[in-house]
Amino acid sequence: MPVAPAHIRFGIIGPGRAGARFATGLAGVPAASLESIWGRTPDRAQSFAARFKIPHLAPTLDSLLSSEGIDAVYVATHPDTHADFCIAALSAGKHVLCEKPAAINVRQLEQVLAAARTHDRLFMEAMKPPFFPLYQRLREHLQRDPIGPVGFVRAGHCDSTLAPDYPLHFLSLAGGGILGIGPYEAFLALDWLGPLKRVQTMGRLSPATPDASGNPDTSGQVDNFAIFQTEHERGMAQLHTGLDILSSGDALLCAPRGYILLHANWWNPARATIHYADSRQTLLDEPYHHGGFNYETAHFCDLIRTHQRESPVITHALSLDMARLLESARTTLGVRFPGE
Repeated sequence: MPVAPAHIRFGIIGPGRAGARFATGLAGVPAASLESIWGRTPDRAQSFAARFKIPHLAPTLDSLLSSEGIDAVYVATHPDTHADFCIAALSAGKHVLCEKPAAINVRQLEQVLAAARTHDRLFMEAMKPPFFPLYQRLREHLQRDPIGPVGFVRAGHCDSTLAPDYPLHFLSLAGGGILGIGPYEAFLALDWLGPLKRVQTMGRLSPATPDASGNPDTSGQVDNFAIFQTEHERGMAQLHTGLDILSSGDALLCAPRGYILLHANWWNPARATIHYADSRQTLLDEPYHHGGFNYETAHFCDLIRTHQRESPVITHALSLDMARLLESARTTLGVRFPGE
């Protein structure tokens, strides 16, 4: 078995918002560095490299993936290209951490996981909440002072303040609230309630735009609001996402002897209040640093160093269940992406 590097060198595919958050977080990860960046728009990639002091600007994707100067790749593009870039990076012998959602549907994700197995490389979907100090402290606290098994999860977030050119508004980029916001809600339900059994969905699509003849063109519609109820092995969840209304980003975990309020924004968890049936309340407050991406990235680096090919926290089975939940919810509303 080859010796795993002590210092993990990263390349980024995609100099956008997710890439910037990853680069900010990586500055807080010991023994890891950002060495290369590639993007389809050279000017943006060059500005990104200057902003984060990245030593190498890759002129092509192939040059990034063939470089011996990187060990792992962070895929930070829009979801429509995640699977293709992940498979390319894995095939080039790089470990891959991919921005959520890891793929637009189950079929694509299965292809990514098959590539990871074939090329014997680590693949992990970037799902940050369980690595935050607050989330881990909450788990530890419930071991000492339990409320019983969580049987109901309520979570959701709607953001009507996103600009009209924001990627979530475009079907061609695999947009919509379910795929753009929903992965966090799907994770929370699956993490506390176990594997998925079934999904029920209601919602509405974005307005149809007029075509050249002035008739409604429904081909580019994404889900503007969705509420999806899910049943799991250990309970049920009520989840929602949206782009045309505004809602709070807190979450609720309910059990026989109490409930937990994860304060907004719960996907960057810093505060939680545990309400006990005997009227006690316990407030947990755990600030985070470097934007929070540093915690999942440090975990990913440790997996590389210990020759692991799957995270025990964000398992491949968990990613597949997230993909199943989200695909079921959006296709029920009639949202299908190009090529599906």
